[in-house]
Amino acid sequence: MTTAYERERMESRHADPLTGLLPVLHRSFVRWARRPLQPAVRLWRRNIQLRVVATTLLMSLGVVLLLGVVVIGQVKNGLLDAKRQTAQSQAVGGFAVAKETARNVTGNGDTDAGSDGHSRNDTATWLNNLVEGLASSGQGVYSVVALSSDAQEQPVSLGSDSPGTHAPRGSGGVRPEESVPADLRKALDEESGVFERYTSMKSDSLPDGEPALIVGQRLSDPNGKPFQLYYLFPFDQEEKTLGLVKGTLATAGIFVVVLLGAIAWLVVRQVVTPVRMAARISERLAAGHLQERMKVTGEDDIARLGESFNKMAHTLQVKIQQLEDLSRMQRRFVSDVSHELRTPLTTVRMAADVIHEAREDFDPATSRSAELLQNQLDRFESMLSDLLEISRFDAGAAALEAEPIDLRDVVRRVVDGAEPIAERKGSRIVVHGDEQPVTVEADARRVERVLRNLVVNAVEHGEGLDVHVRMASAGGAVAVAVRDYGVGLKPGEATRVFNRFWRADPARARTTGGTGLGLSIALEDARLHGGWLQAWGEPGGGSQFRLTLPRTGADGLRGSPIALEPEDSRRNRDLATALSHRGMPAGATALDAATPPASAQHSFPAPRFAAPAIPSMPFTPPRPPAADPAALPGNGARVVGHRAGGGTATHPTTADEAREDDD
Repeated sequence: MTTAYERERMESRHADPLTGLLPVLHRSFVRWARRPLQPAVRLWRRNIQLRVVATTLLMSLGVVLLLGVVVIGQVKNGLLDAKRQTAQSQAVGGFAVAKETARNVTGNGDTDAGSDGHSRNDTATWLNNLVEGLASSGQGVYSVVALSSDAQEQPVSLGSDSPGTHAPRGSGGVRPEESVPADLRKALDEESGVFERYTSMKSDSLPDGEPALIVGQRLSDPNGKPFQLYYLFPFDQEEKTLGLVKGTLATAGIFVVVLLGAIAWLVVRQVVTPVRMAARISERLAAGHLQERMKVTGEDDIARLGESFNKMAHTLQVKIQQLEDLSRMQRRFVSDVSHELRTPLTTVRMAADVIHEAREDFDPATSRSAELLQNQLDRFESMLSDLLEISRFDAGAAALEAEPIDLRDVVRRVVDGAEPIAERKGSRIVVHGDEQPVTVEADARRVERVLRNLVVNAVEHGEGLDVHVRMASAGGAVAVAVRDYGVGLKPGEATRVFNRFWRADPARARTTGGTGLGLSIALEDARLHGGWLQAWGEPGGGSQFRLTLPRTGADGLRGSPIALEPEDSRRNRDLATALSHRGMPAGATALDAATPPASAQHSFPAPRFAAPAIPSMPFTPPRPPAADPAALPGNGARVVGHRAGGGTATHPTTADEAREDDD
């Protein structure tokens, strides 16, 4: 049957390199792109004051922009309306002056000289004088343009000596034909009246043009020939006014946005500061500083919240002190009772030994009673020792005497001591991974006690099948796994098995004299070393307990060189069976067999034979402890300190408790 390790090697050999490379590249690119943004995102999520101020600034900016658009639109429309009214009045007045001048020249008769001293047939001179006269009264506010009309019957010539000359004329350097729109000239030729358009007025100084309003009307010269007269009003003054309004609005808007942001910052600070204080004091309370209180000022809602918080903290302090006093009394009671029981136990032990040695002289019933008395005294003495050890852990007085040891020697002593029990059960204890030294800096007595509990429990619950003990070392960590093929563990029992006096089956009798405290003490011993003690099991498929320790006290655990779930678990065997039933190649992945056929599900009953030796696997990159379904609390750090009296004592290894000790 193909093992999981062999399947992984074949999959890695036959898989397409790009299949695994592309996701890795994608994840790497995403992490690289998100890395510069992570501090800002973290600050945004953790700082409510920043979020409120930023939101206020954005909303204020939006309101100011909307208000600016509305105000600028209103100002622009007002300027355009005023410009149109002014242009209309000035243009109509100029058109009236042009009509009156032409009528005065015509009314003088057919003489050769008009009232202005010019011949009435000299239309070119008259037009020049008219344009210059109308433009001079504007003082640069507008320009005047005169163009010939397309409605006249005879074409005009550009010669100045022609009596019908209507050449383009303009004041102020304006280019008449480029500045007047063609549709406006056409409208003036087709209809009579005053017309206006928005155009681009081009001149010698501004060849690209500038926005302007043009007002025109078709008139007649002294000879009765039609021509077109235009007034061009540039928007330079209006543009300056509009620019001034925009600048004023922008300055005022920036000032208002900054002011609103400052107001929001001050207002939110008044609310956030007490909340931050409450959070900081809550952390101090959680760290064990129960005397911390909030500073309360005023009588508002925040002050009432502070008073309620202080009352809650006082109540918690009183309750916790009561619980600590009760726990201290319980620990002292257990310790005192355990110590006080040693004297009568010693006396009873001496008397029981005398009776046990003389049991052959008694009748069968009395002899059997002497044997039972001896066995129960052994169990009572073991329980008393366990209670004393538990009381040391509870009181924080457990000492760690770490030194470099070879786990092979410890495992060998444990196996030798458990051999008699295994022989009575009909089991064998098989050791793997003892070909090379497995060194670790640990307390040999405590590690031996942990492994003895694991091996004895595996023999007791192994249903007469073999028990496998496996050792491995890699990546700054060493591990010992004990595998049995007995009743196993139900879902959820992998962590409850370490509770004090817990039993999976309360009706099951203890045949090896256990006290129910062995795994609890083993767990405390593992934590004392900064290691892990974890369990895995399946109903009817046995269980596996794994002890992982850092190689040295300075190392931190990141993973274990032995997988918590063994390769011969029911799930792994079902996967291998599904692959073989589907006829998949050796390189098929577990995803291809995600849904095994019904015939392959649970096709392997609990083994009733000695399981084969588990092959040694290379150390895989360590995974975080949280990835383990049966991982227990603890940060995997060995924390050992010295008491003031000179004794060595352990300290809690959880992150919160470690911070409490630092404070």
